[in-house]
Amino acid sequence: MLFRTNLLTGIFAIGTGLLIVGLLSQVAYAHGMSEADKLAIIEGGNLRYMWLGATHMLSGYDHLAFVFGIIFFLTSFRDIAKYVTAFTVGHSVTLIYATFNAIQLNYFAIDAVIGLSVSYIAFANIDGFRKHLNINPPNMMLMIIGLGLIHGFGLSTRLQELPLSEDHLLLNIISFNIGIELGQISALALMLLLIAAWRKSHAFQTFSLVANYGLILAGGLLFLMQMHGYTHTSNPEEFMVATVQAQDMGGNTISGTAESPEKRQQTQREDSISITIPARGDKEYKFHLVEGAMLEYAWQTDGAALFFDFHGEPAGDTSGYFKSFEKSTDSQSSGSLTASFAGTHGWYWKNNTSSPVNIVLKAKGDYQRLDSDNALPESEPAQAPRSTTHDTIDSL
Repeated sequence: MLFRTNLLTGIFAIGTGLLIVGLLSQVAYAHGMSEADKLAIIEGGNLRYMWLGATHMLSGYDHLAFVFGIIFFLTSFRDIAKYVTAFTVGHSVTLIYATFNAIQLNYFAIDAVIGLSVSYIAFANIDGFRKHLNINPPNMMLMIIGLGLIHGFGLSTRLQELPLSEDHLLLNIISFNIGIELGQISALALMLLLIAAWRKSHAFQTFSLVANYGLILAGGLLFLMQMHGYTHTSNPEEFMVATVQAQDMGGNTISGTAESPEKRQQTQREDSISITIPARGDKEYKFHLVEGAMLEYAWQTDGAALFFDFHGEPAGDTSGYFKSFEKSTDSQSSGSLTASFAGTHGWYWKNNTSSPVNIVLKAKGDYQRLDSDNALPESEPAQAPRSTTHDTIDSL
């Protein structure tokens, strides 16, 4: 009977470890916010910010995994409070400071380091520095504070994906941070109950080894997945290779990438265009495409994420109608478009940071630039100035 109980608890421990690996390997973008969350945080007050902060932390598996690693072998309330507080202070400082001052880092790079922090804390838990490296481990308190600062940058980078209003900005950020801490406390309470229950079991030693090795593996997987994303944001032209195209509801063919040059006919032109979006400002950049024309594009900022709306406006239309093809907040985008109507096609960018943002736009295809002489072909009359303002932030 005892053998059977130990076998079942061992199997359950192994399953728990594998579950940790499975969850983390599926959430390389654990901090991404849905369009519904974006709309809610734009329209809501401070309580809404607090609620979104709490739900955001509860879905941030990399942060929770790090907290899980911190408390794994802690048994006294004093030690738990001391180390968790150190982590909280660390990520709160950078979350508030970086967001308020519009300091943005590449989120893939930050999340890659956060993945390594999960591996680090688990490696420390199994005394890996002494057993495998024959060195004394670094001071745990200092490491947790330092890694907490990095986690705060990750939270700030994702929060800044939203088109934040400058009205009551600091109070909204603090409310979001309070929600983060409430979510962390809720998750922490559940973790402590589970660990306390397991600590009384004979299988706790097996569970601890499987869980911590699972965290090391999961952190490594997160690191590799985020570095893969970082490579693409650093070299957006890599997206301009073969993939399957899709159609939007308006019949416009749009895809994440385009066919390889060897398989396509020679395009009419190719440009690399530099665009600057002023601090707390916005700007549009458009091409003229005839019906059926192909545009292949890739643009990238110098680091900051911008809200953007990739859209088209039919030639001769005076109603203010425009058709959105892609709408998001990011530091880069790439793909291809086959125009279903003649008219202007391009981007609206909104810069919510306190510094100008530079964009490099690379375009290839059958289009006319509207910022050069004789931009429009004679067969297409120049359009009258449009009264449309792309207040698309309110329609996320």
